[in-house]
Amino acid sequence: MTEGKLIRRILGLLLVLATLPAAGSDTASVLWPPEQWEMAAPAQVGMDSSLLAKARDCALTGGGSGMITRHSKVVLRWGDQKQTYDLKSSTKAIGVTAVGLALMDGKFASLHEPASKYHPQWGIPPETNRGKGLDKITLFQLATQTAGFDKNGGYTELLFEPGTQWSYSDGGPNWLAECVTLAYGRDLQDLMFDRVFAPVGIGRDDLKWRANSYRPKQIEGVMRREFGAGISANVDAMARIGYLYLRHGQWRDRQIIPAWFVEAARTVPYGIKGLPVVRPESYGNASDHYGLLWWNNADGTMKNVQRDAYWSWGLYDS
Repeated sequence: MTEGKLIRRILGLLLVLATLPAAGSDTASVLWPPEQWEMAAPAQVGMDSSLLAKARDCALTGGGSGMITRHSKVVLRWGDQKQTYDLKSSTKAIGVTAVGLALMDGKFASLHEPASKYHPQWGIPPETNRGKGLDKITLFQLATQTAGFDKNGGYTELLFEPGTQWSYSDGGPNWLAECVTLAYGRDLQDLMFDRVFAPVGIGRDDLKWRANSYRPKQIEGVMRREFGAGISANVDAMARIGYLYLRHGQWRDRQIIPAWFVEAARTVPYGIKGLPVVRPESYGNASDHYGLLWWNNADGTMKNVQRDAYWSWGLYDS
């Protein structure tokens, strides 16, 4: 994939430009988006309108809608702002927020616990997975694509010993979604609207999470959602999620998810960098620039882009 194509994909998803406050800084001085975003001229927030126009035009080569924000204000928007789009694998970056909730609430004691602790039918089907180290797979490995499950979002086979390689998967994150669902005993869509989406200003018309497309619709009587894909959202919803992560998981005076979890999500966790990548022809050296279901530029693969940049990424420019 060319650098230009990757840039277009990133811009086509979401571009949030703002100054990151230091962790623990005085949040009273931080500006927060109101229910309806306010507009600001680029010059008012120290941005170059001609460069912003180039960013917009680059994004529009993939169609769709977009918005650019800085200091809680919109400086440029295009396309239908109410249109919801199938986000494909950007669902992973949104869905993993529920893992941050589970850790904050004590539903998970640690990311390094075995996933089998939270799931009675863990890893099976297929039966061929039995005896392949299922009991060793941790929540952390599911969140970093190092558990070993094959690509498909259904019940997929294990490809390698957990933690020894990196392999892009929908099946692994979908097991993680089920672990969170069972830990709470709640539909993840309802949980996330109660605890994350509604508090940051995302309405039911802005974001929808489809029923599971690969596995039975319910698990232990609860709706079964996916992390692999399944969320449709408009750019307003994506901007608010981006702003939540930009502000270290805080929204106004409320800590929605732990700041340390945001830090882990946006960086390459210890033990992941340098792992061999399954199908490198498609994913390159992905283990060097992947966090907790978020992509990042930690290794500088994206030239002329800041190394602390990170983003969600879905199939077909989603």
